[in-house]
Amino acid sequence: MSVLRRISSRRVLQSANRSLNTLPEPSPPLSHGIHVLYCPDSVGIVATISECIASKGGNILEADVFVPQNKNVFYSRSEFVFDPIKWPRAQMDKDILKLSKKYNAIRSVVRVPSIDPKYKIAVLASKQDHCLVDLLLAWQDGKLPIDISSVISNHDRLPNSHVMRLLERHEIPYHYLSTCKEDKREDEILQLVQDTDFLVLARYMQVLSKSFLNKYAKDIINIHHGLLPSFKGGNPCRQAFYAGVKLIGATSHFVTEELDCGPIIEQMVERVSHKDNLLSFVQKSENLEKQCLLKALKSYCELRVLPYEDNRTVVF
Repeated sequence: MSVLRRISSRRVLQSANRSLNTLPEPSPPLSHGIHVLYCPDSVGIVATISECIASKGGNILEADVFVPQNKNVFYSRSEFVFDPIKWPRAQMDKDILKLSKKYNAIRSVVRVPSIDPKYKIAVLASKQDHCLVDLLLAWQDGKLPIDISSVISNHDRLPNSHVMRLLERHEIPYHYLSTCKEDKREDEILQLVQDTDFLVLARYMQVLSKSFLNKYAKDIINIHHGLLPSFKGGNPCRQAFYAGVKLIGATSHFVTEELDCGPIIEQMVERVSHKDNLLSFVQKSENLEKQCLLKALKSYCELRVLPYEDNRTVVF
């Protein structure tokens, strides 16, 4: 009986081994891609995008399209998965470029977050820490696909402060550039940020000049208390508090030559009342600013933000 059991066990093992040998090879991991297109409207754009991705074995997971009424423009954002062996990154760029030329694209960008370099940014801040700290913590936790090359401030910070300890831990350079009305130190700032992809103003209380904007010539994202265009300039919380507003807000927008008038990326609101004092009012406002700035940065990095008309945005 024991002999029979041993033979049966051997046959079972042999059979199992044969079955294992015939199992299909596991599929290679798929990569995630994003493509955005802004071009003159035309028949067949969606079909062409789908065919471009499908012909390389890719699969669209999500697609958004916006065609404004009475305007000859087309916007789309597509998220897809693909096999990077079957569709190498360099070939993807060539295929997307061909598609872009076909439709005379104003803007066409493809991004593969797991392969492409992270966005390199610099953060400008003044005395207030809340937006800067929240941004650093979000970056530390991997919530934003960015690399922070430096933090630049017109206010000095004590060596043992929370911000400085956080920066030192992650070896992020901190540059203190004292400014005055006659000298905003813009040439020095330009030297520090010349190799960045975009800038973030985390409550930087200095107005960047037209010259600076032209020389930098890349996107700059700002956070402002209030629902623009209300309460521009300095002390916006105090302005809003003494105006007796019932809704407070925060607006993240692109920086342009005109103060606090750039295209809006994100806005958030919260109700306040006569029961709020100035302290609770400011605390609620700062919390909105932090959330609004991070959401705007996340949207920007995920290619959700596109220009629309002269001073507006499409945010998918």
